[in-house]
Amino acid sequence: MILDNRGLEPPQPMMRTLKRLDLMSIGEKIAIINDRRPMFLYEELNDLGYAHETEELEDGSFKITITKSGD
Repeated sequence: MILDNRGLEPPQPMMRTLKRLDLMSIGEKIAIINDRRPMFLYEELNDLGYAHETEELEDGSFKITITKSGD
């Protein structure tokens, strides 16, 4: 699944991403695309123990792949 957050003003991308994570199963992955590197989201994901990888895309946006961890 891909969640495209481009064009949204903060904090909407983070809120949409966290809401979607709540609906996912443990071990499921989601890729989000943001206009900018989501520094505050990284902190939240680290606190929750979610694995994440970031890739800068050719258009300057960022693709972050998140794997939902167990609670």
